[in-house]
Formats: sequence, structure tokens, C-alpha cells
Amino acid sequence: MDASRARASLRGWGGVATMAVLCALALAFVLLLPCTQRAPAEPGRAAPPAATGTQVRADNCVDAEAHERTLAPSGADGPTIEAIRARTGAKRKLVVGVDQNSYRWGYRDPNTDGARLEGFDIDLAHRIAQDILGDRDAVQFKAIPTNQRIPAIQDGRVDMVVRTMTITCDRLRQVAFSAPYFRTGQQVLAPKSSPVTGYDSSLAGKEVCTATGSTAYAKLDADRKAGRLPGSTDLSTTVPNQLDCLVRLQLGEVDAVVTDGALAASQAAQDPTVELKGEAFTTEYYGVAMKKDADDLVRRVNRVLVDYAANGWQKSYDEWLSATLGEDPAASKPPAPRYLRGS
Repeated sequence: MDASRARASLRGWGGVATMAVLCALALAFVLLLPCTQRAPAEPGRAAPPAATGTQVRADNCVDAEAHERTLAPSGADGPTIEAIRARTGAKRKLVVGVDQNSYRWGYRDPNTDGARLEGFDIDLAHRIAQDILGDRDAVQFKAIPTNQRIPAIQDGRVDMVVRTMTITCDRLRQVAFSAPYFRTGQQVLAPKSSPVTGYDSSLAGKEVCTATGSTAYAKLDADRKAGRLPGSTDLSTTVPNQLDCLVRLQLGEVDAVVTDGALAASQAAQDPTVELKGEAFTTEYYGVAMKKDADDLVRRVNRVLVDYAANGWQKSYDEWLSATLGEDPAASKPPAPRYLRGS
């Protein structure tokens, strides 16, 4: 790579490199947010009727319909929720895997007291804790890299993951998902001066960075093998956290980054020397991920999402995402949820 492409001077609220250092220092710690307000747990309500989707086996899943493969909402308690509520003392918290270096989604704001963890995903985690434990601050946040989201759930290190996690068929074979709470799509991020124009032939001979275990890498790898992406596109650079791709782009070590457009827009807001190139070339939906057998927790989260869509989602969008994605959230709102028949 031409060393002249390196961008050492980072701007914004402290610069991405500065935030990356903060994140690295904090990654080993679990954030225990102080309890600031309490509200009584909301009584259970009857679940809405399931939509008319046809229940199919996991091995017949189609990615375009993966976001519809979830259970109908319910306010009933079950073994998973009871186990969470049975925790005592300081451990009586909902344990949530999150990001702490995705600007406006889940990040530590260095301008707040104690570099508080904030963002769109963080708001949702607080809302779920409020419903289950009657206290929005009864959350133990665990920062996990992109490639550890599923292992953290399977190993029981977290109760759920709220971390810009796309619902896919492959992941549904390993974990359970809620209904979608956000819609996005893969996009290309590159320097403004770059000849890259989008997800097209301009990526020939270019080195593209993706996060390990991300839907971006899976899409690029499949398209290159199928001839839909130039065979000379270099996909060898993968990193544990998506932010690491941006840092490598700034240092001139890669030519482009491919990630969710919602994340890429926030990264472009941090560094005015980069921009989104071309339109989104996929449609993807974020969901809350949980253990496969945690049916009661999945149903409860789906009930929370029904309420959140009517009261809370828009407020959080306005606060965190409107500056980067636009004031009209229509393109980001997920479709009306559809649930498995008979669930």
C-alpha cells in the first residue's frame, strides 16, 4: 500500500484510534451500571396471534425469510426467566453481550462521567431489563467481539446478545433470535479519494477488510466464488472487531471496508476522510440473540419489541441514529413481525 494513504490525524470526538485504545483498555472489564431508577414489573399480557408463516425445519431455512423464524410474543414466565430472577444480590442482573466501540450503537462516550456505555443497542438492553427485572439498570454489560457473539451465548456467559447482529439461517442453527428490531444492508466504505465506486468491478485487485464471523465476509466470499465479485478481490484481512477495519483503512493497510450500512454511516461520521460508496447490496435485519432452548426468554423479548416499536424505538433512533442515517427512519424500520405458525 502507498504510505501516503495513511491518515494519522483523526478528528471527531477524540478520534477513532483514541476510542479503539479506550475500548482495548476496557474490554476486559464488565460494566455494572448504577441503579438510578426503578419501576414495577409490567404484568403479563396475552400474546398477539401468530401470523400465517409456515413452520419449516432449520435445514430448509431461507436467509431472506430468516427474520420470520421466531416465536410469538408472551408475557408468561418460564425456566430461563425464573433463573434470571433467582439471582441474588449484585448478581441479580440481566447479562447482555454488547459492543463498546460502535459509535452510536454501543460505545463508551469519553465525554461522559466514567465513559458511560451508550447507544441504540444499549437503550434496547435497558428496556428488556426493565420488563424482566423491573429495573432498567439491572443490566450487566459484557463487551464481546464480533466473532464471540455466538460462543458467548452457547457457553452461558451472557443471557442474550444485543449487538447489531444479523438474523441468518446459519446462525439460527446455533442460537435463537427475536423478531427483528432494525433493517440495514451491506455497503462499501472507502476513502473519498478512492477509485472504488461501490460493490462492483472497482473492487478488482483491492484489499477489503471484514469482521471475522460477519455476514459481510460470508457474502463477499460466496459472491467471489460465484463470479459476482472480481476474483482478484483480496478478502484475506479479517479482524475480531469491525472497528479494527476502519483503523486499518485509515492507516492505508486496506482499500475498503464492507459492513452493515448502519454501522458504516456512523464510522463515516467519525472520520470525514471516508465515505459510503454505492448503495446497499443486501437487506438484513438485526435481532436479539439467545440460547436455542430459551423459548420463554425469546417470547418475552418479542413482547418487549412489540411495545418498543410503538413507544421507544423512534425516540432512541432520533437520539442516536438520525444524525447519520437521516431524520426519516422509514428505511431502517423492520417490517411487521411474523411468527412461526402454532408457536
